[in-house]
Amino acid sequence: MSLKLPNLKTINIKNLIISHKLTLAAFFGLTAIFVFSVFVLNSNLSKQNNQNTALDKKLNDVSLKLKDLKNQDQYKINQNLKENIKNIESSCKDAVSLYEKIVDLKAQKQDTKDLDKEFAQSLNYLSTLNYSSVSASLKTLALDIKKKEDELAAAQAAQVKALTPQNIIQSNAPPSGGFSVQSVSTDNGSFTVYIVAADLNSTRVIVDTASDGDCSNNCPTLPLSDYVSRSGAFAGINGSYFCPAEYPSCSGKTNSFDLLVMNKNKVYFNSSNNVYSTNPAVIFSGNSARFVGQALEWGRDTGVDAVLSNYPLLVSGGNISYTGGGDAKYAPKGTRTFIAAKGNTAYIGAVLNATMAESAIVLKSLGMDNALNLDQGGSTALWSGGYKLGPGRSIPNALLFVHK
Repeated sequence: MSLKLPNLKTINIKNLIISHKLTLAAFFGLTAIFVFSVFVLNSNLSKQNNQNTALDKKLNDVSLKLKDLKNQDQYKINQNLKENIKNIESSCKDAVSLYEKIVDLKAQKQDTKDLDKEFAQSLNYLSTLNYSSVSASLKTLALDIKKKEDELAAAQAAQVKALTPQNIIQSNAPPSGGFSVQSVSTDNGSFTVYIVAADLNSTRVIVDTASDGDCSNNCPTLPLSDYVSRSGAFAGINGSYFCPAEYPSCSGKTNSFDLLVMNKNKVYFNSSNNVYSTNPAVIFSGNSARFVGQALEWGRDTGVDAVLSNYPLLVSGGNISYTGGGDAKYAPKGTRTFIAAKGNTAYIGAVLNATMAESAIVLKSLGMDNALNLDQGGSTALWSGGYKLGPGRSIPNALLFVHK
């Protein structure tokens, strides 16, 4: 019988496997983990790549939209829109201003049929946003309105010339009393002045108002002759600036006025309106007149006879106070009404065919101590035993001379 010996190589391998069983298990485990990790990593990389692709697509889409917006040139579109709005605002502002001048001419009994037609045509251009035609049309209308205003001034001058020479005073000295028409010489030429003088020792100056108290819209108005009649006055003139019902810009505040006034019943109007408290004012009390540069300098004393604020102050302390600027309506020649004082004498009247600055020069040349501008244009009215100027439109307040 033969003895079969075991294979030593096989035994060694088995022994090796047995002795390193844990090591081999760990090796294969790590290998499995590594393979799984590589798989997960590849999977994550694949997902990331997909996400990057999606992000790239989104970025590309945004880029295309941005490019499209740039091609549309939104900035230019907005600029064009701004320009259109600017043109509309400018055209409307000019149109309203010119229309109000036409209204003033109507109030002075002027024929404005041709101007009305031109204005209607301008509005037609504006409604179609035809700015070039609107601009040209409004310029023509402005020239034609100026021509009509000049014709009115010439007609007023002709009326003065029609007066007999003995009724026209060629003098720079103010009258002592009553109504007169004077030709006043200045460095800017000669100017015709309609003026009423009253001695404050025998005359009381009052303000009469159609309303009994503050009024912001649809306020009552009266013609100057009614104020004169109901107050027993011997002379009167239109008062402070107000918002005529005929003006488009006065919608919602028709016939209202914003300036400080104390009427003959000792009622203060617009007492809390601080916006206009920096405008000048005149205060009449007894036999004196006080002019202040700002209404805020005056309290609410009801012991005085009258308080009225308006602007601009033309003469102050014997010196010219207004030399130019301000409202565009001050520049053209027209009839400029005023309230003034020299010593114990009060004056109401109008400088004909003068700019606002020229009216200040005229009143300084007349030797006035102080003078304040009043409302004018279609509101111009001067009464002394009858209308000397006007009657103009109905007004919410008036300055009156009454005997003491």
